[in-house]
Amino acid sequence: MLEIGDRVPDFCAINQDREEICFRDIKGRWIILYFYPKDNTKGCTQEALDFTEHLEEFKSLDAVVLGVSPDSPKRHQNFIEKHGLKITLLSDEDKTLANIFGVWRLKKSYGREYMGVVRSTFIISPDGNIAYKWSGVRVKEHVEKVKEKLNELIIK
Repeated sequence: MLEIGDRVPDFCAINQDREEICFRDIKGRWIILYFYPKDNTKGCTQEALDFTEHLEEFKSLDAVVLGVSPDSPKRHQNFIEKHGLKITLLSDEDKTLANIFGVWRLKKSYGREYMGVVRSTFIISPDGNIAYKWSGVRVKEHVEKVKEKLNELIIK
């Protein structure tokens, strides 16, 4: 798992419009990279709505918000249209990004074990390093915490 201070390796992923987004092309800005398990589930929908609601505030801080899940670009497009989302969603069907960031892990639910995405958020600094991270995120008030931490990091 990438830790605070670690350099983020270059990566590319396809967004909801089937456009390739590469880290090298967005580096130089603050990046909020959040991983979530599945489109159109209660917590994931609320998190996406919260990031959408505060997107202009993140943009004013020169930050880009990217959501990542194992869903296909088509599912992402449907998710965006259904909920009026304004954020960019990256498809990680082969779990490459989830593995790089260490969020594809063994999970337990009702006594059953399975592999899945652990809801996590990373703030990546303009120089390409992990500036802050949350693992096992609880959706309620999370976006507010991300905004507060980003403001704090920018002031440093």
